[in-house]
Formats: sequence, structure tokens, C-alpha cells
Amino acid sequence: MLIDSHVNLHAPQFAADREAVIERARAAGVGLMVTISDKVSSEPAVRAISETHPDIWHTVGTHPHEAKEDPDLGPERLIALAAHPRCVGIGETGLDFHYDLSPRDVQVRVFRAHIAAARQTSLPLVVHAREADETMAEILETEHAAGAFKLLMHCYTSGSELLARTAALGAWFSVSGIATFRNADDVRERVRAMPADRIIVETDCPYLAPVPHRGRRNEPAYVGLVLDKLAELRGWDRAEAEARTEGAFFDLFDRIPRP
Repeated sequence: MLIDSHVNLHAPQFAADREAVIERARAAGVGLMVTISDKVSSEPAVRAISETHPDIWHTVGTHPHEAKEDPDLGPERLIALAAHPRCVGIGETGLDFHYDLSPRDVQVRVFRAHIAAARQTSLPLVVHAREADETMAEILETEHAAGAFKLLMHCYTSGSELLARTAALGAWFSVSGIATFRNADDVRERVRAMPADRIIVETDCPYLAPVPHRGRRNEPAYVGLVLDKLAELRGWDRAEAEARTEGAFFDLFDRIPRP
């Protein structure tokens, strides 16, 4: 089974043909998708997609770009929304010090609220990290010491030190279409260093379309191209890559029944 662990199907880029996009994914062999919340105010739209499609699950959370929308967001709100039976993760959350679309102190405060929710619900934390490696590592290590929680470093493009420090916490890592980009040698180096039993794949659609679709709208139907690149980088054949990523996915998102 192909699994796309990170899609944004509620995004406006899919408003005109969302159902056709989902059908193309199924036709390409994608058996499961997780559609991701970018902010708590989007939760009804995200949830509606997973309620309508038995092969799509959802998360609840607020991306660091959107943290300013609700700077005092507390874990209680996230925990309440995560009680929905089709909610399988907390996030996308984290730190983005590249764009700084929300103040850094607000990003940190909202991120810690998500961590508390992940710890209390036992759902995996879906983490976005960009140009915040040291702060991210310090927060995750401190919080993990206070009480363990599962975490996924999604679309991993950060440095080797953050990879090692989060891997030591038991983190999973997801590989995206960036691994196919011509100038992404550093990302490919990180993929080769990820723990073999904790790698999954994603499209992050509608963004980051893999080669040969780069520059166009991404779709979950393209996740097989990401899997092929992962297999190449790790020296696995397609069947092994599929089996490994499927096993890692269900180990992480353990609210989803295994087939």
C-alpha cells in the first residue's frame, strides 16, 4: 500500500477538483492519506474531508505561520478536538524562523501547547522546523524529559545535528518531493542518515511537487515518486521501501487500524 502521510486537501488549490484529486490518488495505488490542519479555525473543513472518506484521516493543530491567529491557544482546546475518532495526530506545529510570519515567542508558546496535547492524548506530534534547529532541539529535549511523546519531523530539511538529537528521542522522519530536486544534495544526505525503521513518505501537496512535476500543483497521486527516490537513496527495492514505510507509518499513527 502507498500511504501519503501529509496532504493539505482543504487547501484552496483543491477547491475546484478535490474529489478528482482523491480519485487519482486511489487510482495510483494510494491506500491511505492523512490530511493536515494548518490552523485550529480550519479544523471543521479538515475534519469534513476525513469524515467523508474512509481512507483519509486528519490531524488538529496550528502551523507556526498561523500561530498569531490564536497566540493563547492552550492544550485543552487541542485535546477536545483530538477526541474525534478520525483525528490521528497533533499538528502541524513547530517553529519557522525563516519567514517569521508569527512572532517567535508566540510560535514557541503555541508549540509547547501542542506538545502538551500530544503527551496527554498519546497522539503523534507533527513537527515543522525551519531555520530553528537549536531552539527546536532544546524545546523537544526539555519537553521529552518531562514526559515522553511521539513525534514526526515532517518534510525533514533541517541539519544533521537536529536529526541526531530528535532521532535520539525516538522521532520519525518523513521524506517529501524535495529529495528529488536537483540541488537538494543536503536533503538527500539527511535521508541516508535517518533511522531505517522510522521513515515515512509524504507529498505535502499542493506544495513541493516531485520531479518531473516540479513547479506544478502537487497531488497525493505523486507520492510513489517520493517512495522511489527514498528506495534509491537507501538501496532498497520498491517492495522493501513500501513495506518499511508502511510499517513505520502504522507504528507512528497507531490510532489508524492496520489493514
